[in-house]
Amino acid sequence: MFRNFLLALVCLPGMAFAAESGLDLTTHWVGFFSIAIFVLAYALVMGEEVLHLRKSKPVLIAAGVIWAAIGWVYAGTGDHHSAEAAVRHNLLEFAELMLFLLVAMTYINAMEERRLFDRLRVVLVRSGMSLRSLFWVTGALAFAISPVADNLTTALLMCAVVMAVGADNKAFIGPACINIVVGANAGGAFSPFGDITTLMVWQKGVIPFTDFFVLFLPSLVNWVIPAFIMSLFIPKDRPTAATDDVQTKRGAKRIVCFFLGTIFLAVSFHNWLHLPPVVGMMLGLGILKFFGFYLRKSLPRSLERKRALAERDGDEQALRALGEVVPFDIFSKVARAEWDTLLFFYGVVLCVGGLGFIGYLELMSSFMYLDLGPTAANILVGIMSAIVDNIPVMFAVLTMMPGMDEGQWLLVTLTAGVGGSLLSIGSAAGVALMGQARGRYTFFGHLKWTWAIALGYAASIAVHMWINSALFDGVPITV
Repeated sequence: MFRNFLLALVCLPGMAFAAESGLDLTTHWVGFFSIAIFVLAYALVMGEEVLHLRKSKPVLIAAGVIWAAIGWVYAGTGDHHSAEAAVRHNLLEFAELMLFLLVAMTYINAMEERRLFDRLRVVLVRSGMSLRSLFWVTGALAFAISPVADNLTTALLMCAVVMAVGADNKAFIGPACINIVVGANAGGAFSPFGDITTLMVWQKGVIPFTDFFVLFLPSLVNWVIPAFIMSLFIPKDRPTAATDDVQTKRGAKRIVCFFLGTIFLAVSFHNWLHLPPVVGMMLGLGILKFFGFYLRKSLPRSLERKRALAERDGDEQALRALGEVVPFDIFSKVARAEWDTLLFFYGVVLCVGGLGFIGYLELMSSFMYLDLGPTAANILVGIMSAIVDNIPVMFAVLTMMPGMDEGQWLLVTLTAGVGGSLLSIGSAAGVALMGQARGRYTFFGHLKWTWAIALGYAASIAVHMWINSALFDGVPITV
């Protein structure tokens, strides 16, 4: 009785409003409360580097609080199913993307454990190239690797190279890190696997797999323009080549082949079998698990053979290395996945889904895509991605599902992917490199070159609208 009285007292304004407009809670206390909670949570996310607070923590709490408030209101009206159905819908979207990302992260971690990335780093450090040449090579590799590996892993790998050869040379390390961030974000924008935002667009069925690659040239322009400008200020000094050597572990090349095969499976399941891509990815994970089983079972025989060869050649270093070999453990690779990112993604999906359920995304869609127009709105999405992470921004757009042709959907995919490069806090790669190159790559150091990155951002949009003009036919895509 007392509970019902409280429900009636708290929800009376909302119930009256709901009777007229079907539970549009945008002017209800729940709406204002949810907006305040989301803004507070995201302020904590943006202060992650200063507060040393994992970004998943505030959004997990915000998601629970927002949906608790929504559930409270709906329970007061006697509707016990609408909010539940909305949450389950959001959970399904998250589960598909989470499992997809988990498989990709597991493969990347397996390649890292097999020392594939360490080998690449050593080859670059030992190359003896000048600082300006390494500036271009690390940026180009960031652009080339991120379409397959995630941009965060790619950026960290290239930053390790820059730190190894640059020592304390701020004139090289700062611009080189910016170049890596821009290159990694740009490279991820033209591939469904390069960024979470492109993955969301592909899995939603908005853009076919092969159509993403028409963004290659705009993405390339986005990286090359600021890279060329910054390269003019990079010293031509030639650092001392390192003498360290690293060899990959057994199975490294085969794991790369299995990863490429897994990507093929995901595309095949989606395009030809009309099944969610995650089914193909999980099949690829099963293949990797079986290969891990093979590596463990065949390890004693492999060690015995290598030990015999090392003893025959008198290679003491090889014998010591064999004593440090540990069996391949697939579950350790799963455990090392970016769980903070995955849980952050859960919080974002639930938070944005809650705000959309309240009615705010419909208001935002009307303002951005009707009042401003799709082109201006999609350019604005990229600028917003530099301040707020591109994941919630893109998820909001996909939740709104404005009526746009393929050219406009590709435009928002491009801007959301590369817009985060405008500020160091605009992408996971930038935030991670600020920690890795602390004191040498900073927020204000990045801000110094924002004008050059903005030139690349504007040029990439212009190139896309020029070379892909045939895709702007005005026919909305329906999913």
